Amino acid sequence: MEFNEKLQKLRKDQNLTQEELAEKLFVSRTAISKWESGRGYPSIDSLKVIAKYFHVTIDELIGGEEIVTIAEQDIKENNKKHTALICGVLDCFVALLLFLPLFGNGELSGASAAVFSLTGISEWLKIVFIAVIGLTVLNGFCGVVLSNFDKPVWNKHRLITGLILSIISAVLFIVTRQPYAGVFCLFVLIIKGILLLKSK
Repeated sequence: MEFNEKLQKLRKDQNLTQEELAEKLFVSRTAISKWESGRGYPSIDSLKVIAKYFHVTIDELIGGEEIVTIAEQDIKENNKKHTALICGVLDCFVALLLFLPLFGNGELSGASAAVFSLTGISEWLKIVFIAVIGLTVLNGFCGVVLSNFDKPVWNKHRLITGLILSIISAVLFIVTRQPYAGVFCLFVLIIKGILLLKSK
């Protein structure tokens, strides 16, 4: 008997609906439905909770091959969470551009300044710089917060947004002849790209 059949039998033996079981296990009803239909497996932590609730061992719930599948699935999910967290921290790290003197001050040859101290560029361009940096940092902060929740879709959208903002930042600073800031953003983008490729 497969895990999905065992879970369904245990639930029905206790006269529980999927929704009632979901409440008792602190998961969504969709998760119970997915597990019972054989479209996925619970995490190892959820498996422990299920075994404890029904007073059975994990071995009684799941076979050897299934446990390997669950372990691999858990490793993938953990890698994705760690990648999302690190990418969020990298986006927050972009806040350094607000304070480090990485921008060329056009009026003074060879002088560099922090973005707030720039005098050699137009005011609207300065606002664009601050807005792009601010959005990237905000996205990173959201990523750090969201990495604590079990919402892979949120993390995926936030990661895509972070990549787009990193690309925009790098291109913006390079096109506006701010090579140090551009290289800084390009470096962050490369690290994020490597992390995302490794987590696939």
